[in-house]
Amino acid sequence: MSTTRFRPFRRFRPACAVLAVLAAVAGCSSTGGLRAEHARSQAAAAGGSAVTTPRWKIAMVTHAGAGDAFWDTVRKGAEQAAAKDNITFLYSNDAQTQNQVQLVQAAIDQKVDGLLVTLAKGDALGDVLGKAKAAGIPVITVNSGQEYSARFGALTHIGQDESTAGQAAGTELAGRGRKNVLCVIHEQGNVGQEQRCSGAQSKAGGAFQVLYVDGVNMPDARAAVSAKLQADPAIDTVLTLSGPMAATGLQAIQDARRPVELDTFDLGTQVVAGLKSGSVGFAVDQQPYLQGYEGVDLLWLYRSNLDMLGGGKPVLTGPQILTRDDADALAEYVARGTR
Repeated sequence: MSTTRFRPFRRFRPACAVLAVLAAVAGCSSTGGLRAEHARSQAAAAGGSAVTTPRWKIAMVTHAGAGDAFWDTVRKGAEQAAAKDNITFLYSNDAQTQNQVQLVQAAIDQKVDGLLVTLAKGDALGDVLGKAKAAGIPVITVNSGQEYSARFGALTHIGQDESTAGQAAGTELAGRGRKNVLCVIHEQGNVGQEQRCSGAQSKAGGAFQVLYVDGVNMPDARAAVSAKLQADPAIDTVLTLSGPMAATGLQAIQDARRPVELDTFDLGTQVVAGLKSGSVGFAVDQQPYLQGYEGVDLLWLYRSNLDMLGGGKPVLTGPQILTRDDADALAEYVARGTR
């Protein structure tokens, strides 16, 4: 009996030995992997790096004007991705296109490992992005300039298609029965803003006017919108193209003492409060936090693994139509600066 009992052991001893070794290896690997993953999670939670890749340097250069909270949200997303990805993140901005060109050149001179750039006035940045390509710096465009992105050699574009976003706004305006819309462009020559208004006009159905104002001079912009409302009593809707301009539009409507609906692109504390109170009808959100976060993260993926989300096609972050129904859920994230 005892012999019978031990034969199977002897017959399978080599295999069992192998299994034991494999089990030991697997156990060590599993334990090590869990330990490493736990360490990465702790580091990320503490605001540190969650990866072991080299400390690359990535620059973002935008056309943002001073004090525009929209870009604070983009930047916050980029900075949080940079912390996770062990990236040294450099941010600079200038609303003047020629100055933006110089900032891109400065990033090239610093030999950055990746470059994120907006192309609000795309033609002006073609030459300097050609220099970035010649220097071997991978480029991703964000927010503005999708139509220029591939032409200038960018790996991809992250943002929303502005014509599509404008059409979404126009469809919403038509659905809400708006008859006479004033679309306020606050940066003349910004191709994205022009596309938003023309897209909205193509779907809105009713009368549609465009008003150009100076987006870096809010008192003047407020006065211009108010004067237009007072001069044309048929206007029943003001469509603004940014969160700060929405706040100015609301002030202009109050100045004009007219029952005019304010609709807008982009969010902000006042926009969410307006959605909740009903003073803002709807907002078209392009998720700026996601544009910054994914911009840095995609450059890290490209440098570490030659990955590119979407295979080089534009990575869309919007549009989302947000209304009063969404206001309560959004308020927390807008307050912390990530929506």
